Amino acid sequence: MSDLQIGLIALGVLLILLVLGFNWWQDRRVRRKMQSHFPTSEQDPLLGAGAAAATGAAAGGAAVRREPGMGDAPKAHPEQPKPVDPGSDADDAEEPDPACEVVIEINFAEPVRGADLLPYMQSLRHVGRKPMRVFAETDQRRHRARVHAGESYASMQLAVLLANRSGPLTAIEWSQAWARAQDMAERFDALIEGPDQQAVLEQAARLDDTCAALDTQVGLTLLLGAAQPAAEVLNVARDAGFVADGNRLAWPAENGVARFTLARADGAAFDAGMGGIERLYLLLDVPCSPADSRAFGRMVDVGRELAARLRADLVDDQGKPLADGSESVIDERLQVLFGQLEQAGLPAGSERAQRVFA
Repeated sequence: MSDLQIGLIALGVLLILLVLGFNWWQDRRVRRKMQSHFPTSEQDPLLGAGAAAATGAAAGGAAVRREPGMGDAPKAHPEQPKPVDPGSDADDAEEPDPACEVVIEINFAEPVRGADLLPYMQSLRHVGRKPMRVFAETDQRRHRARVHAGESYASMQLAVLLANRSGPLTAIEWSQAWARAQDMAERFDALIEGPDQQAVLEQAARLDDTCAALDTQVGLTLLLGAAQPAAEVLNVARDAGFVADGNRLAWPAENGVARFTLARADGAAFDAGMGGIERLYLLLDVPCSPADSRAFGRMVDVGRELAARLRADLVDDQGKPLADGSESVIDERLQVLFGQLEQAGLPAGSERAQRVFA
């Protein structure tokens, strides 16, 4: 073997060692930066081993996780913190939630105009069945909960939800989020930073286990007998206190969050078509409803009022008439569940709870 070949081999080994050393240093730097942004709190049960299984609220027994379907409650619309005006020296109050979201950081080499970023915002709303939120930092170091055309930005943050009723964040969904970030980085000359995929998937699985143990919904059915005109049913429901919420109607709490909902059995909007209505569903989505000592009893009271006005029969989700005193028994069980949600860092009706139980 010639001296030239030996020299080339030695040079190749040295280059490999340099690359490995650089990758180790970069990985360590990224991890330190992510931990400084999102410190793990020993007080937050969502970042720990999870919560204990909840006591079932329905008369039938234990709480069972349910996927979204015809009987599920619509998303409530709590009052969101209003963003500051573009150009303001104040920061927006809304931030990523490290207990239920994972963040990918995009750092631009030079500030980028919001007007140039806005056309790409639509692609950053969802990956698979998980919503994403976009935050940004202006070139004046102001935090923003959304991008404004009249500002320039030094960085962006993509906050990806770790789990919801479709299950935990999957490797495919995480890869899609990472690919979207890479696309932005290539378009606007930026570097991206984020946590290790395995750590992300493990945190998503823990959050999903916690939510599955606490996910409970309680339903009632109104049997109208002969079909009644949808317009008449809608007027009765509005007179009783319901308000529009997508295809369904919601009974709102004082802060605007839905306590429970009313839906047609066919899932259609109340003003859709000319057909009559024979069956209605009342649903209490416990994690998404504000804690209430009479959460179920209140829904029963409203259901009985509707039944009287619509000449309908009110039955439980098994099709049986409500037993005397059943409201008190179920409300006692729900108090236990409300307490478990609070202990798990998912207060009933909170914005965090509504994100992961959607």
